[in-house]
Amino acid sequence: MGFLDVILGRSKPVRPDLDQLFALPSAAVTLQAAAGFVPTGRGSVCFASVEGGAFARIQEEARSLLDGSVEFTQDAYGYTWLLVRHPPEDVAGLVNDLHAVNTSLEEAGFGPQLLCSLVGFREEQQRSLALVYLYKRGTFYPFAPQREGGEKRDNPLELQVRAMLGDDLTIEKDLTRWFPVWGAPGL
Repeated sequence: MGFLDVILGRSKPVRPDLDQLFALPSAAVTLQAAAGFVPTGRGSVCFASVEGGAFARIQEEARSLLDGSVEFTQDAYGYTWLLVRHPPEDVAGLVNDLHAVNTSLEEAGFGPQLLCSLVGFREEQQRSLALVYLYKRGTFYPFAPQREGGEKRDNPLELQVRAMLGDDLTIEKDLTRWFPVWGAPGL
């Protein structure tokens, strides 16, 4: 970082650290013990779609890498979601697959298109929760839609989860970056 950057208040962007995803299994144990949230066995990766043969090849590679247990969907904003399913108790396997997909996209030059990854949880009263990894920030945040439906968040639950997981995950400090992921596959 140069002298002008310091004076103008600019900072270097955080480099993504996909290995942070490997902290999710221990966070899942903490969530279950502290709040009764259990993994759903579903997780997803969100990225901006790119047209062309190289991207189609990456999609096929992901399908073969994950033994076909992957689904691609597109949301209302034009982003592509790759959904991966595992038995609910296999959080480590799910995280390995999400890491592999992210790494494949990154190595193929599509790192700038990666937005986030998430792992879904549910509790006894059927409340949903996702732990979302922001690729460009290298941090996590909880996303909890309200049970009643619509596009409302359960902010108290999100803040409670933030406090619970502070020792397990690198939590995003800037709450304005806790973007909603309405209708995300895996949630």
